[in-house]
Amino acid sequence: MVAVVVSLPIWLTTLALMRHRPGGPGSWILIGDPLVALGCLTVLLWRRRWPLAVALAVTVASTVSALATGAALLALCSVGTRRRAVEIGAVTLAYVAATQFANRVYPVDGSTDTLWWIQVVVPAATAGIAVAVGMAAGARRVELRSLRERAESAEREQSARAAQARALERNRIAREMHDVLAHRISLVAMQAGVLDHRDDLSADEDRILVRSIAESSHQALEELREVLGVLRADPGRPEPPQPSLDRVPDLVADARASGLDIRLTDAVTGIPPDGVGRTCYRIVQEALTNAAKHAPGAVVRVALDGAAGGTFGIGVRNGPASLRHTARPPASGFGLLGLGERITLAGGELDHRPTPEGGYVLTARLPWPDSPAHSPAHSHEKSA
Repeated sequence: MVAVVVSLPIWLTTLALMRHRPGGPGSWILIGDPLVALGCLTVLLWRRRWPLAVALAVTVASTVSALATGAALLALCSVGTRRRAVEIGAVTLAYVAATQFANRVYPVDGSTDTLWWIQVVVPAATAGIAVAVGMAAGARRVELRSLRERAESAEREQSARAAQARALERNRIAREMHDVLAHRISLVAMQAGVLDHRDDLSADEDRILVRSIAESSHQALEELREVLGVLRADPGRPEPPQPSLDRVPDLVADARASGLDIRLTDAVTGIPPDGVGRTCYRIVQEALTNAAKHAPGAVVRVALDGAAGGTFGIGVRNGPASLRHTARPPASGFGLLGLGERITLAGGELDHRPTPEGGYVLTARLPWPDSPAHSPAHSHEKSA
């Protein structure tokens, strides 16, 4: 459409000037010229695939067709969008040369008397305008492509970050659910095993065990609700505080109430950072869970030690099982694996292995930086 709008005034002007010549305009400008222009417009359909070849072909054809001038300028504009100096120069020279030959095909009164530089400057100026428009369009096209690629890249990165965040959150929730449920369910299973195999218990002892099973089950359900409540909570709502080192005595007391024989030795000097305290709690919880699951009736010794500027040590050792039981809770295989991930993220080390006498020992060391906020306020050592 643009080519037709540009070419039509040129063709009409040429036709009007040719009417004043002896013999009139002739049949070529009325029939041949439009046919050549139609062919040029058809060839322009392939200008995006072969821009240079199409531009040269249309430019050469415009030599014998005034109506094809617009098609030649449009082809030159398409070459300009590529912003390649050699191609632009070649097509521009071809266009200027074609206009000189066109003056011979359509001679009009006074055309031979026109200064030669005018015959060169005017076509060169029109070609320059076409090239400038094409280069501007090409630059805009490159800019839009760059913006689109940046937007797509940012969208991909955002999707990747969102997927990674979802995966991390799923792993965190799965780890919390394992830590919360495995401990409680193991204690329930151990107590149920005692009821199943101890025929010498009195009615009061049976009631105590049944009540303990009910309480442990209720606590497991409540803790599960707290973990799942994070999924439904308002994103801006802060999460409930996680248990830390100060909750370890309560953890030991609950395990004792469920039947485990635990000896706790606390030789920690000062108050460790929150991250170290939370990791310590989870280590002790997982170790007691495994002891209740795999060594019922065994003596479990828990030792804590450390000071600021050094390391925080956790050691849990249990002997062989002294109670026979038939229903053992299924092992997920992810407890120690998740524990190792926690300790690695905290920059610590984990070691666990069976003992020669048939028990099991788990030790962990966590870095305890010497921070003023957590400097030793007092030194205490207690054994329970």
